[in-house]
Order: sequence, then C-alpha cells, then structure tokens
Amino acid sequence: MEVIEADVVIVGGGPAGCTCALYTSRANLKTVILDKNPAVGALAITHQIANYPGVSSEMSGDALLTLMRDQAIEYGTDYRRAQVFGVDASGDLKVVYTPEGTFKAKALVLATGAMGRPASFKGEADFLGRGVSYCATCDGAFYKGREVAVVGFNKEAIEEAQVLTKFASTVHWITSNDPSKDDDHAKQLIALPNVKHWNRTRLMLIEGNEGGVTGLQIKTRSDEKELPLPVDGVFVYMSGSKPITDFLGDQIACKEDGGILVDDFMSTTSEGVWAIGDIRNTPFKQAVVAASDGCIAAMAIDRYLNSRKVIRVDWVHS
Repeated sequence: MEVIEADVVIVGGGPAGCTCALYTSRANLKTVILDKNPAVGALAITHQIANYPGVSSEMSGDALLTLMRDQAIEYGTDYRRAQVFGVDASGDLKVVYTPEGTFKAKALVLATGAMGRPASFKGEADFLGRGVSYCATCDGAFYKGREVAVVGFNKEAIEEAQVLTKFASTVHWITSNDPSKDDDHAKQLIALPNVKHWNRTRLMLIEGNEGGVTGLQIKTRSDEKELPLPVDGVFVYMSGSKPITDFLGDQIACKEDGGILVDDFMSTTSEGVWAIGDIRNTPFKQAVVAASDGCIAAMAIDRYLNSRKVIRVDWVHS
C-alpha cells in the first residue's frame, strides 16, 4: 500500500478544508486534502449562494466549492478522493488510513463537517437542496413572501423558525407534541402572526416535482386521513446536525454536543491536530464561518511547523 508523507493532511474538502489548504500551500507547506465525496457536503448541496461575500447570488454551492478547490490545487494542494477509515494521532507524525493508501503528516486537520444525520422522512433526501433545507439562515431569504414548514421540536427548530418569520408569509411549525408550559421560546414563536402551529402532528411525506418541493402530507392525531399542506420549502430539525467524528475513536476530546473541542487557534487537545468548520458544531453553520476557521488553523499550523512566534500575514508576501 502506498505511503504518502506531507506537512499537512486535511480530512475533508469543504469550504473549511479548501481554505486551510489554500493558505498552507501558499506557505510552502506540502498539503494533501482527502475528500470522501465532493458532491455530498453541506455547501455542495446548496442550490444557490446568496450570502457569501463577493460571490454572485446566482452561483450554486457546488460551483463555489469547485472554485475553492481549484484555487487550492492551483497553489500546490494535492487533492485526492479518499474515504478515511482511521486515524492515529498519538505520534509526532499523524497517520491517516484510507483504502487508497496511508498518509503521514506533521499536522492533521479535521474538516469532515456535520452532515451525519440520516434522512428522517419520505422525500427528504429526494428534494435536499431543492426545497428541503437544514439551515434557515442560509436559505430563508429565498422564501420571501412564500409558505414554508419547519419540522422539529428542539431548540434549533424554534430558533430557525423565528429566522424564517422574517421572510415567509406563513411558517408552519410541525411538532409531534405540545410545547411545555414553561417553554417561553416556543410561546414567543407561536404568538407571532405568521406562524401556524401544527401540534400533535406528524410529517408523512415531502412532495415535489422537477422544480422542487410543492407540499407535504401531514397527519394529526385527531384526523384519520392525511392532510395536504402546500408549501414551497421545508426545514427539518429532527436530531440536529451531527459532527462526523466516527473515524477518530476517542483520540480527540469533544464537547457535550459532540463537536470537537478547540482553542482560539482551532487546535484540539491533541498536539498537532486542528479541527475546523462544522465538525466543531458551531452555532452558525455558514460557509464563511468555515472558511474563517480554515484560515485561522492554517496560520496557526504555519507558526507551529516553522516555530514562529508570530503569525505571518499572507497578503504581504508573494
């Protein structure tokens, strides 16, 4: 089996990983990105980008991610499609195992994201990125003056529904149970004039066509038959996003919410290992936040590998 050595190995090729690779490559650090599948990350399945600075609102997430990846490759990043099934972070050289080969590096960057939850409903996977979303902050503005549904009963669902009330004509909040009497956040949401609460209701099916979501089939406890609910979008928050950390075992410390624990420089509790992007389970899962993480980690890695006492600013040298 092939053994590849590098200065930096980055597991994950999303906006965090590509940004980190761009900066480390420009710092003359031999950098390898290991990407399981460029078409399945949170940014890749985003139909339209509207809030990334300097990017046309007509651009898709996949197109933006392709630009990021190509830019990193242009500066020397070795990009590889590979499924990582194990990591050894114990030694001075971090070891990453894939079916295609073994990768060793002085610095390991974890950027696998948080798309670990399976689809919960019929039609959810079919219309993901075409009316099904997990991020109201990302996609809410696309539904200005239109009807949407929010499915879920957790804190994230309530907060995201409140974001959607700024745009949608009606937000249908679908919950399987009644909110508790002391849940002030739920009370505030239900009190908003453009919120319709469907309590004790289950989502049975997400329907649509080539253009995307057209409606739902729901079932209340009081009705024997399913009811049609016409909506243009549905935001699903059943179990939250789950950081993808299964390949790490118990080598890296995590927070109670499952996100990897890092300091201000994106360093984990294991020396020589950084974690960036949604794998940290950040409260704001945005491409621009992930890219920022990548930049911070790359500058910290440059300082770490070259024993610098200060961060070298990228834009003052060629």
